[in-house]
Amino acid sequence: MRISELAERSGTSPATIKFYVREGLLPPAAKTGYNQVSYGEEHVRRLHLVRALVDVGGLPISRVRAVVAAVDDPQVPLTEVMGVAQHALPGREASSPPSDPSRAAVLDLVAAQGWAVHDGNPGLAQVAAVLDTWVAMGRKDLFDGLPHYARAAEAVARTDLALVWPDAADRDRSAETVVVGTVLGDVLVAGLRRIAQEHVARTTSHSHSHSTEEPS
Repeated sequence: MRISELAERSGTSPATIKFYVREGLLPPAAKTGYNQVSYGEEHVRRLHLVRALVDVGGLPISRVRAVVAAVDDPQVPLTEVMGVAQHALPGREASSPPSDPSRAAVLDLVAAQGWAVHDGNPGLAQVAAVLDTWVAMGRKDLFDGLPHYARAAEAVARTDLALVWPDAADRDRSAETVVVGTVLGDVLVAGLRRIAQEHVARTTSHSHSHSTEEPS
């Protein structure tokens, strides 16, 4: 297909398509003749992936490049592809390393859940930084909710990986699913959480108001 058709099918302008090719996010088109090139279905699929990472996931081009490089490398295991996607997520860098007590609390939580996690998992520092903020606010009581958050997170993670296994025979598709589930999954879970919070707040406050009403 010509670039105009690719642009129409992917919802991406020709100028942006050419930019993605220059940046190494999209493979070059196949040459079909003098000054003529042709794009295929693999370009449509890749453009949808790149647009998802940029538009929904909020990843900068440099991080998208690292993610698609991992997706394209058949020597990179799917677990490492997921790690690359996790490290690419924006807004995860703390201004300073988390405190030792908070990091220890996270490691204790990991051990209590029986999780197998390597020391470089970005979630360890991310959660520890949140715990430091709680402590600074004088809200150590929030630590009591950690096991509940952990169980909910594991349920989400199991759903994420359940979407990958059916495609295990197709490494490229599995890698794309891992990336989409990791990057877009954060956005999805955050949105669902906000919806659920309103529901619980409304139903709980309604039940509470009825339970505290004095009988007439």
